[in-house]
Amino acid sequence: MTDSRSHQEQVRADFDRARQKAFLHDLVGVFVRRPNNLIPYHEIRSRVSPEGESYRGVQTVPLANIVGSMDRFNDFDRAFLPRQRHTAGRWQNVDRAYYEEKTLPPIQLYKVGDVYFVKDGNHRVSVARERGQEFIDAEVIEGHVRAPLYASMRPEELLLQAEYAEFLRRTNLDRVQPDHDIRPTALGRYDEIWHQIEGHREWLSAIRHEPVTVEDAVADWYEHIYCPIITVARERGVMERFPNRTEADVYLWVMRYRYEMERRLGHDVGPAASASDYAETVSPWRGVLPRLGGAARGLAALPGRLLRPRSARAGPAGRGSEAAADG
Repeated sequence: MTDSRSHQEQVRADFDRARQKAFLHDLVGVFVRRPNNLIPYHEIRSRVSPEGESYRGVQTVPLANIVGSMDRFNDFDRAFLPRQRHTAGRWQNVDRAYYEEKTLPPIQLYKVGDVYFVKDGNHRVSVARERGQEFIDAEVIEGHVRAPLYASMRPEELLLQAEYAEFLRRTNLDRVQPDHDIRPTALGRYDEIWHQIEGHREWLSAIRHEPVTVEDAVADWYEHIYCPIITVARERGVMERFPNRTEADVYLWVMRYRYEMERRLGHDVGPAASASDYAETVSPWRGVLPRLGGAARGLAALPGRLLRPRSARAGPAGRGSEAAADG
């Protein structure tokens, strides 16, 4: 009876301490502008469709690789610390089982890349992490995707990588062009590129008068649209103007600019031509060279006597010329 009462006090204290940690973590997250949330599985699933699933059985899984939850993502923070008071009952029951040395059943996880999402057992993960465990037994189902996902990634990086995996599934670009490097920095951009590829595919089908496969369209788009734009961007120094952005970002900017050009001019503009014009608009010399040219024309229009070298107007010893040289 005494042990039971003692355990009850301990599990209450453990839960209160864990909630206090969660509160402090949330405060730090606000100050450093870093999200402290678990990743909802539906956020991943809405961005990538696994190409297949495998039942992996019961495995020993690193707790640090569990980054999200199927349905309890609001109840716990990024470190699986409890945020909500209503989780106290179940959390304390799991904690009490540790004090009483009871064996708990394996949790259930869904694996994507190298990260895991809890299907069942959120409270067991929370208590295990609070107790300093590094591993936990879990029944695992794995969804297969083409791009690796790591627990060390920030939430937005994970979502971007999921979008990249879906882009590869749709396009087979990793097989058509294994050396590609298409990595936009914002969410939703892979969908934008995919719609452009679909439009290119429709155009190819129309001019060839026959259906075009996705892989053929991807290969043609990459060679005749994407690469010419990136080549111009490199040659014209556009990338140096935006050191925190990628070539894929610049490609998308050029494509939007190209659309506006075509709408304004009323005719098609080639990828390389639109990239060249775009490079001109972002050039650091834009506006400066025309002004310099105007100044030069203004100088040329001045009376000849004002344009003579200073030495020609200086005293007999030509001191003006020497002074200019020394300057």
